[in-house]
Amino acid sequence: MKATGIVRRIDNLGRIVIPKEIRRTFRIREGESLEIFVDGDNIVLRKHSPMETLKDFAGKYVESIYPMVKQNIMITDRDTIIAIAGANKDKYLNKYISQYLEDALLRRDTFMERHKKEVEFSPGLIENVAFSLSPIIVNGDAVGLVIIFTENNDLSFIDNKTTEIAAQFLSKNIEN
Repeated sequence: MKATGIVRRIDNLGRIVIPKEIRRTFRIREGESLEIFVDGDNIVLRKHSPMETLKDFAGKYVESIYPMVKQNIMITDRDTIIAIAGANKDKYLNKYISQYLEDALLRRDTFMERHKKEVEFSPGLIENVAFSLSPIIVNGDAVGLVIIFTENNDLSFIDNKTTEIAAQFLSKNIEN
């Protein structure tokens, strides 16, 4: 474990403040859930992602959809790209999501850009693509996104519906 040199007191309600620098480094936002583990004599905090339990499933899901939609398809949690099928797999898998996608999560609405435009899916990786994205909503919280994108042509209404259906399907699998 890496020491930070930061010491905090527990208040009378049992709370402890996680310093802003650490929250920023680990992308911990106000209202997010943390998991608490005990490892020997250590208390370990880890960001909780409902999508983590579906990571392998999400990978298989996008691989099964890809041959039918013939477009890149990506699934994110609140921080990273957890599954992708298509030509850009090696470029994006396990990368942080961009501020643009974080903002899309906050808006919580399905969005489609039918014609190509510049968009940043991961910090520093700007693409000229047409895309559709839908949030994965679980118990009222936006926990991830389903995105279909292409560099080659425009997207259709069916591509947009596919992201909505995939997001709904994943949402139901997390809730159960």
